[in-house]
Amino acid sequence: MEVRPYEAAKIAGRESIMEGADMRVTVLTLAAAEYIPWHYHSEITDSFVCLEGPMVVETRAPRAEYVLGAGERCEVPPMVAHYVHGLNDGAFKFLIIQGVGVYDNIPVGGRPKT
Repeated sequence: MEVRPYEAAKIAGRESIMEGADMRVTVLTLAAAEYIPWHYHSEITDSFVCLEGPMVVETRAPRAEYVLGAGERCEVPPMVAHYVHGLNDGAFKFLIIQGVGVYDNIPVGGRPKT
């Protein structure tokens, strides 16, 4: 997997579970009011598995909102902008699986207005 430089979101915790040539698995922990801002990847699908929640994965084009409790999951395909946050700005923890391709993190705007 080719990783292009980007500024990672500032969050409470990041634990690499595994990283190989074609896949990476990471556990991310976000404190209350922390979030992963709107972005997309040109080649990578993000697979989210909620470990502690609830958490919300929002997408644009198509517009969708996935509210995940512990053990629930969803996927966001390449070229789909997404934003990840806790329900009601609460703390949450999730596993993210990212597969084959160029891993880039293309920003598309900050935190949405609430």
